[in-house]
Amino acid sequence: MSAPAESPPAGSEAAPSRWRPVWDGFAESRTALIALAVCVILLVLALIGPWIAPQNPYDLAEISFFDGRLPPLTVTPEGKLFLLGSDNQGRDMLSAMLYGLKTSLFVGVASGVLAIVVGVSLGLVAAYAGGAVDALIMRVVDFMLSFPTILVALMMLAALGQGVDKVILALVLVQWAYFARAVRALALSERNKEYIEAARSLGLGWPRIVFRHLAPNCMAPVIVIGTMQVASAISAEATLSFLGLGLPITQPSLGLLISNGFNVMLAGLYWISVFPGLLLLVLIFAVNIVGDRLREVLNPRNAR
Repeated sequence: MSAPAESPPAGSEAAPSRWRPVWDGFAESRTALIALAVCVILLVLALIGPWIAPQNPYDLAEISFFDGRLPPLTVTPEGKLFLLGSDNQGRDMLSAMLYGLKTSLFVGVASGVLAIVVGVSLGLVAAYAGGAVDALIMRVVDFMLSFPTILVALMMLAALGQGVDKVILALVLVQWAYFARAVRALALSERNKEYIEAARSLGLGWPRIVFRHLAPNCMAPVIVIGTMQVASAISAEATLSFLGLGLPITQPSLGLLISNGFNVMLAGLYWISVFPGLLLLVLIFAVNIVGDRLREVLNPRNAR
């Protein structure tokens, strides 16, 4: 007698059936697909940038001051091509932008992920615990959201100093409250549903109920806010670096590249700031379009 066929594990078919409508709705917008393709291309360029860049713009052995301020498409007597020109120090702009893109994306994604972990955890705990715990966490959230993001980041970096880790810490501090408020609002409507009551009746501990059963049903707004906050973090990092309070001058960043050429734009050296600025604009614009489309698709009011 043959053994009965094993049934597929629980949830193995639920995930595709759950997220397929999201992708189908997202793909209805050609603009969103183009923006997603741009994000993927820029991410790939950031990952492989150090291997395809014509020059390491932060290796003094590869830089010559005699190559400074060269316009785009310049070929030196030594045969070096500066496709997008060079900056004041003689660094190849294309190489510097590839290195800066990697740093900007790393800061934006890392700060977004850490802010999600902190904000979602505190929002879920506040909604599930209620009472004094909820009131305390939400008052802290209200306090954090009452200040402009860039002001809090500036105060943090003024106290901590420059560095990638310092910038990420400052951005996490100003971002987590958005996730906490959104997740708490959704978790409040989920905590009294049947599956949560069933988990309580089985005697499961609150950490398992909160993070294994409640959290997965509160992730839709997190995806949308997370996408938007990545764009916001990239913009904030560029702003802080432009002001000289973000990353040190030895660390590549799109904001620093824009700052390097800002004072000489009126002298005709437009490419030093314009090209990094255009790359930053395209990156933030593409991420925002993807996030906006996800907001439309995941909005339950728009469910058809």
